[in-house]
Amino acid sequence: MTDHDVAGLQRRLAEFAAARHWEPFHTPKNLAAALSVEAAELVEIFQWLTPEESARVMNDPKSAHRVTDEVADVLAYLLQFCEVLGIDPLDALVAKIDRNEHRFPAP
Repeated sequence: MTDHDVAGLQRRLAEFAAARHWEPFHTPKNLAAALSVEAAELVEIFQWLTPEESARVMNDPKSAHRVTDEVADVLAYLLQFCEVLGIDPLDALVAKIDRNEHRFPAP
């Protein structure tokens, strides 16, 4: 198992937080709020771009770095949120896709 699987990443994030004594602050409420803030920071990058500019955002190294960092922040908080609540994020996604396939059948 590498650190590039969900469980490995969650373990690494938990160890990072534990080493800094942050666990008391990693409540579901706080993690959901932090996730929302980081998602908003991702949106901020695209806020005033045209659709064409947004499609090219990764072509500029500075903006690509910002986008990549915010994606990492969003994913980190989402994984920590799931860990705290005992949600398997991949199982949750598979179940949601299954439900959506039934709710929105292809024509």
